[in-house]
Formats: sequence, structure tokens, C-alpha cells
Amino acid sequence: MTDLRAWTGMVPVDDTALAVTDTGGPGVPVLYLNGQFATQGYWRRVIDELGPQWRHVTFDERARGRKSKRSADYSFEAAVRDVDAVLAARGVERALVVGWSYGAVVAAHWAARNPERAAGAVLVDGAFPYDWLDDAMEQRIRTMFKRMGWFLPLLRPTGITPRMNPEQLAESNIELGRLSRTSELAPVLDSLAVPTRYVVASGTSLGSRGNEQERIREGLDGAIARNPHIRLAAKVTSNHGAILRKDFRAVADAVREMV
Repeated sequence: MTDLRAWTGMVPVDDTALAVTDTGGPGVPVLYLNGQFATQGYWRRVIDELGPQWRHVTFDERARGRKSKRSADYSFEAAVRDVDAVLAARGVERALVVGWSYGAVVAAHWAARNPERAAGAVLVDGAFPYDWLDDAMEQRIRTMFKRMGWFLPLLRPTGITPRMNPEQLAESNIELGRLSRTSELAPVLDSLAVPTRYVVASGTSLGSRGNEQERIREGLDGAIARNPHIRLAAKVTSNHGAILRKDFRAVADAVREMV
């Protein structure tokens, strides 16, 4: 039986537990999937814009935020399993999934695997099929997180950096690069059988150089051409990191297109 009351608490899954917030209510359930190292707080403006007529479910992934626990498994497949665990814990049988960045890839995979449970997917500046990971990029990623390693622990009490070591952070990012290759991600997008809307940013993201990020976004063109379920809802002016803060209305509008 679905619990329609507002709820905040911990959801056990595998060897860990996730901090979950559910606004409750009878509206269409929307599950928000965070960026790779982000927290559920990033969705505040989108949720406020959509209002209480929707049921908003957010959570912090493993070792993210202030409360979600550490795990022995930070893999992408664990992230997909966590979607099922959160929905099951909240008694949600069918949801609209909204993902930003890494969360967009999780949302695309989950919606493709569960068409009967997905009311739709809104993918925010992520899930672009493009071969951006090569040996040089992999080394750049490892070097970047190694250099960041000294100050990340200083920020952990605030909840804005994961409780993961530099190697775990790098491996997660490298795995995303492998999953984003055209040969890996394009078949997932081609198989989507639910309404899917993209909200695309402009400019750079963390670690990108020059017009790298714009070239990556061009990988979406083929997916849109091949699959009529996929549409571009908006191309906005803010960059990757600022899109949920500056263009939250465009994300909310894409969610509204689902009903």
C-alpha cells in the first residue's frame, strides 16, 4: 500500500543506507537522480517551481551528503539498484525519473530497463553518447582527483563532497566515460520506449577544456533522429554546473510535458 505521508529517513540497501526525502501526496511521483558527486539539495529550485501537486522523492547516493553511508560498491550498477530500493521503500510502483549529469545516465538505463514502471524520463545535461574517454582523458581524470585529494576531506562535514577517496572518485568518473561511449549508450537510448525529454546546457563542465563539452552534447543528435520518444525540450544558456540553479524553470517545464 502506498504511503502518501511526507517522510524523511534512511533506506537500507546492500551494505549501506541512503538518506531519502519524500514529500508525499497524491501527485505523480517524481524521483530525482543527482549528479555524480552532488546531493539532493541541488533539486530544491526545481521542486519549488513544480510545487505540491507533484510527489517529489529525492535521495543522496552512497557516501554522498551528510547522512548516506559508505559502501564497498560505488559502481554504476549499484546506482541503478538504488533507484529500485528507494522506490520500493516508498511504495512507489511507477515514477517519472529526472536525472542530471551522472543521474541522467542512471535515469536512462533505469527507464530503458523498466518501461512499465517509468512514466517518463527527463535527462538534464547528461546521457550523451560520445567517445570522450581515451587513455589521455583517463590520466587527466586520475590526476585531477589526486590533486583534489588534500582538500576534499576538509569539505566533507558540509556534505558537499563525497566520503570517497581520490581513487574511488576517479574510477567512478572513468566508468561513466566507458558507459557513455556511443557503442554502450546509444543502444540504451534507442531502446527507450517512454517519453524522454532532454534539457541541455551550454559551455563547460568540471574538467572539460575548450569546446569539449559542446562536442559531447552533439552525440544526442543521432539518438533524437532514431527514437521518436526522445525530444529536446530546451537548450539553455547556463553551463553544466549551474543549470539546476539558473535554468530550473526549463527543467520544470520538461517535467510538466510528461503529463
